[in-house]
Formats: sequence, C-alpha cells, structure tokens
Amino acid sequence: MVLGSMMGSAAVPTKPELPPVSLRSAYLKALFIGTLASSVLIFTVFSIYWGSVWRTPYHPVSGWIVDFDGGVVGQSVSASLSDLNSGRGGIAWHVVPATQFPQGITQLQRAVVLEKTWYAVAVNAGASSNLSGAISTIDPSYTSASVVTFMGSEARNENLYRLQTHIFIAQLEIVVNQFAVQFIKNISTSNNLPTLLSAAPEIIARPIYYTVDNLRPFDASVATGSTFFGLIYILITAFIVVLIGTAARMSSGLEHRLSFGSLVRLRLGTLFVTFFFITLIYTLLNRAFQLPFDRQFGRAGFLVFWMLNYLNMLACGLALEVMISILTRLTPFFLITWIISNVSVAVWPLQVLPHVYRYGYAFPFYNASRAVRVVVFGTKNEVGLNAGVLIAWIALSCLTLPLVQWVMRRRLAVSNSPARAA
Repeated sequence: MVLGSMMGSAAVPTKPELPPVSLRSAYLKALFIGTLASSVLIFTVFSIYWGSVWRTPYHPVSGWIVDFDGGVVGQSVSASLSDLNSGRGGIAWHVVPATQFPQGITQLQRAVVLEKTWYAVAVNAGASSNLSGAISTIDPSYTSASVVTFMGSEARNENLYRLQTHIFIAQLEIVVNQFAVQFIKNISTSNNLPTLLSAAPEIIARPIYYTVDNLRPFDASVATGSTFFGLIYILITAFIVVLIGTAARMSSGLEHRLSFGSLVRLRLGTLFVTFFFITLIYTLLNRAFQLPFDRQFGRAGFLVFWMLNYLNMLACGLALEVMISILTRLTPFFLITWIISNVSVAVWPLQVLPHVYRYGYAFPFYNASRAVRVVVFGTKNEVGLNAGVLIAWIALSCLTLPLVQWVMRRRLAVSNSPARAA
C-alpha cells in the first residue's frame, strides 16, 4: 500500500523551480523588454498625434469674397481683402463673381453650410448707394455694420473657426479703418462736413463696418463629449467589454468546448448585443445633459445619434476583438495605437493637416464625429457616407475574426496532437 502510494507519487512529474537568480533575471528581462517597447511606442505612435497638432493649421483653407454691391465700397473692400496674405494655415481668399449667386446672400450662406468654402465675405447689395445717401441726407440712423458680412460655420470645426476668425477679424478691422481714413480725405472739402460731424458722426467715424454671421454655431458645449472625448470613452469601454468577454469564455471553458462556428457566433453576438445596450445608455446620458438631437432629423435625431454611436462602437470594438486573438498580452499596445491614430484626425480638419493624415477619411473617429455634428448642429449632411465607412470596418472585422479563430484553433490542435506531445 505504501509502495503503491510512493509509486503513484513518483509517477506525477514535478516542475523544478528556478533558482532565485534565474527568477530575477527573467523578471528584469521582461521588464526591460516592456520598457523598451513602451519607449518605441512613444516615439512612433505618440508622434502621430504630436504631428497632427504641430504647426497646425498646416495648409490654408478657402475663403470667398463676393461683391453684391458693385460700387465704390464693394470694389475697395474686395481689392483690400484679396490682397491679404493668408500665410501658412490661413485663409486663401478668392474673389467670386456675384453672378454665381442669383439668389443673393442666402445662396452664399447655403454654400458655406454645404462646405463649398470655409468662409465667405459678402459686400452687401446697395452698400455704396446707402453710404452716399446717408451723406447727402445726413442720416443719423445709417448702420455701417450692414455693409460687410463675414460668415462661417463654427460647428464644422470649432477649433479652426475660433483660431482663424480671431485672426481674420483683426485683418478686417485694418481694412475698415483704412477705408475710413481714405473716406475722410475724400469728403474733407465737403460743405456739409460740419453738419455730418454734429448730426451723424457715425458716418464719419465708421463709414463701413462688418457683421459676423456664425451660420452653425457650436452652441452646445456638452457636445464636446460626443464629438471628441466621448469617442475615446466609447473605444475604451469597448475594450473593457472585449476583455470581459474573453475572461468569461476562458473561465467558463467555452473557449475550448464550443465548436468553431459556435465560438465565432458567440464572440460576434456578444459584442453586437452588448454594444447595442451600452450605446443606448450612452445616448441617454447625452440626452440627460440636454444635447440637442432635433436640429437635423427632428424627433428621429435620438435614434440616428444612437445608431451612429452603435456603429462606431462596433467598428472600434470588433477590431479589438480580432486583435486580442492575434496579440494576446500585447493588445494594450494596439489599443494605444488605435486610440491615437483615431484621435489625431478628429481634432483639426483634415484639410489643414499634412497630407499623411488623409487616412482619417477612412477611420472611425473622423466619420463618427462628422456624423454626430450633423445630428447636433445641422452641418453638411454626409451621414450616409460616414455610416458606410463604419459599416465597412464592421464587415472587415466580421470577415477577419473567423479566419483568425480558425488559425488559432489549428495551432492549438497541432500543439496538443500526440505526435507533438511525444
């Protein structure tokens, strides 16, 4: 009995423990490799984001000057603005004939909203005749701010709009002041100058001025969450769900007990169902903080917003589901790369970034942010295109995951085969 017990004990192989020196050596080696990999990650992946904000805006954007007046005022203002040096990353101004806008300034406003141009300056119809009439009749009600209208769409990209508008307004002030100086010289010999100074000094001090028309204002500060930071949170939440699903399959034994087809369906179905409810909670969170959903699609805006974020979470999360099978413990490195490569093209417009960042047109964050802006602010409607890009990412992951799972199963079968064990 004792002999049998001893033989049974002897039959169980025991793994020899490494000596302490070897343990410390293995630990230090793993720590060194991890630190080195993190350092490489900083100089390679982190530089993607740093490059997107370095010397940004890098390229200029277009601006239109439209003279609806056709008189002295329109010609003077158009000539002065067209001579402005936009510089690197500024506004490249082009004079566009008013005949291209037979419906007047409203048609020009639609062109800005539809992103035909980034900005427009309109010298309004009757500017010269109104100024002349105010001088001859000594009209104290003359409104110089109705002469020039500067228009743009802040919600298209609030960062660029605020930067470039601030710079351009300073330039427009110079143009207005130059016109005022020349105007005073021209009427200095006028007989009714003393009367103008006493009855209508506004005409002398400010013969022309401007109005800023922000066609799509970024007037909901809470939208910063859904157009930028919320996209990061969605991706991180998707990663957490992927980790939970992986741990659940491993702890329950389903990872190795299910057939190939059942396992693939389980992995895909888990994310499709879980993300559906998570993005609903995310949408309700935005609704609780009074994010407007009804500006473009009316009452259906809530559903559109929800489905866009659902597609975005699937596009980001399914890619992580695929990569966790390939990279296993190195998946966090992919997560950082995935976040930074997406964030880098969601802060500034791609048109003002170096051309290398044009990859953003095909990335989830850029398309999700563009689509959300349509729902919240009523910007140019390309929701169909944006949703199509997100669906393409989902389809790619759905096609890739079975292939990756098949390769992993095959490798496991080979490693567990009797010949391999022998």
